[in-house]
Amino acid sequence: MTRLDPQQTTGLPTDVRAALARIASAAGTWCPALAPDGERVACVGDRAGLPQLEVATLDQRTTPAVLSGPGQEVVSVAWSPDGEWLAYLVSPGGSIRAQLWAVRPDGTDRRLVLGHPGATVFAGGWTARPGHYACTVAEGPGADVVLVDVVTGEHATLASGGFLALTAMSADETRLLARRGPRGWRHVVLVDVATGEQRRVIPARAPGGRQSEDGRFAPDGRSVYLRAAQPGPLGEDRTALVVVPLDEDGAPGEPRVVVRRRDGDLDGYAVRADGTVLCVWTVDGVTELDVRRVDDGTLVHRVDLPLPVMPGWSLAADGRWLVAELTGPADPRALHLVDLDGGPVTRLPSAPRRPDAELLVRPVRHHYRAADGLELDGWLYVPPGVHGPNRTVVSFHGGPEGQERPAWSPVAQALAATGVTVFAPNVRGSGGRGTAFMGLDDVADRAASFADVPATVEHLVEAGIAAPGRVGAHGWSYGGYLTLVALTRWPDLFAAGASLAGMSDLRTFFERTEPWMAAASVTEYGDPVTDREMLATISPMTALQQLRSPVLLAHGDRDTNVPVEESVQAHRALTALDAPAELLLLAGEGHTVVGRENLVTLTEAIAEWFDRWL
Repeated sequence: MTRLDPQQTTGLPTDVRAALARIASAAGTWCPALAPDGERVACVGDRAGLPQLEVATLDQRTTPAVLSGPGQEVVSVAWSPDGEWLAYLVSPGGSIRAQLWAVRPDGTDRRLVLGHPGATVFAGGWTARPGHYACTVAEGPGADVVLVDVVTGEHATLASGGFLALTAMSADETRLLARRGPRGWRHVVLVDVATGEQRRVIPARAPGGRQSEDGRFAPDGRSVYLRAAQPGPLGEDRTALVVVPLDEDGAPGEPRVVVRRRDGDLDGYAVRADGTVLCVWTVDGVTELDVRRVDDGTLVHRVDLPLPVMPGWSLAADGRWLVAELTGPADPRALHLVDLDGGPVTRLPSAPRRPDAELLVRPVRHHYRAADGLELDGWLYVPPGVHGPNRTVVSFHGGPEGQERPAWSPVAQALAATGVTVFAPNVRGSGGRGTAFMGLDDVADRAASFADVPATVEHLVEAGIAAPGRVGAHGWSYGGYLTLVALTRWPDLFAAGASLAGMSDLRTFFERTEPWMAAASVTEYGDPVTDREMLATISPMTALQQLRSPVLLAHGDRDTNVPVEESVQAHRALTALDAPAELLLLAGEGHTVVGRENLVTLTEAIAEWFDRWL
């Protein structure tokens, strides 16, 4: 890794550096997958310093067994319905070009199933037939659905044409459901495997036709459930559970909304055998869990969760309980046992130890308005003992469709531990406020959306939160790009900036990113050919001569999502301009930094950077 010049860092007190190391090195477990017998759970855990495949019994208090190979960086895991296999994705050397591996639950027969240089495997799911796993494989701008036999290694392409992200397969493997389309226009299609015919489950002009996700076949195969965005006023056009009947020929019929909420999005669901459906909602950034009747959406009961965010979960075969991945501002991701019939929620004994609570800050949701009056919100982290204006870092999330939520954030906690206030906003284009709000920064609207940045800073100063002249900008991925945009468009707005894996030039981003990522991003940023001049005007590289504030550029050297060259070329150009810039390259990391040593290095570097310049 390339480290910052120690001669240019002020250094932090020893006790603060120790606190930062404890925060950044906190371990977690995520992506639970229950065994069919409900006695064991597989997951991804990084207690050893790198995400690995772990398996534990639900009552096990000792360290879980590690089933992935040495040095394998594990992304996700799924347990086969017959209990005989675990399928897991591996990111080789930090690359986004994942491989599919399989292993027996006792750790034997580990094998590479699918994946080679240049191809990206996306998680799919086990089918009803023993040893069969279906997934998505991308090698160009499109992606195919592939069926593989993990025992023999034989595989066959089931569907192609566009980017097809598999969401479900029928029990007889004759039909499948896949999400298709670019960002902001993704929809579920029903594919006949024999003929290759693709049919939209919801017509394009019908409610929910523009954007739908996560299609599933009903147990009897005679209808399809999915999540689809429903029309409504700005902020109320939320994702709902929709059912679509299939006729005798398998053609989709008239869609019917089973349940929707105007104050939140349906993030996940599971239809249970007793005629109810488990619904996972995100409301104001917080997860809410309830059980409803599947015929009319009537609420049966709500399930209270001890932590605010549930990114992942695995439902038991009887549908009465689940293993949940829960997280909060003071809690890294860990697995919990959730009784869906009103019983307690308990943290699994094998979960990693929590970090020291006294080190951590619990944020509050903060509302404000953009320059045009649009309501915005974010999460405000105020260090203990701080009252009144303070040096402040505005931290922009990635996506740009992401949403800032009250989940575990090592960077926010590390900055707060150094006495810096952190505000993590959801500017226009963020998720969690409906599809119309999420599209307010698409293509031609992107330049205008940038105005939310100075509006945010102006509000923080006027509200007595941020000290004038002592405000910094930080962001990851799109947030890193937005940081560079702000530093070049408003040179006096921020005293310093830090961009992690951010785009510096949208033209070179389109040229160098994965082909499937480029194809999916046209509806978000613009066409790299027909909109090339517009992309130049909103690319920080074309205005770096305006930048005056010191900027830290950090990037994983294996990143092919936002290629590492995006930070390297910006640093090279800034150095030629004699501008204050530092470059930190993290060895072996991709778009997301996951290695323990690199996480500690990155967290300390960001905290030291803003401590020095603010």
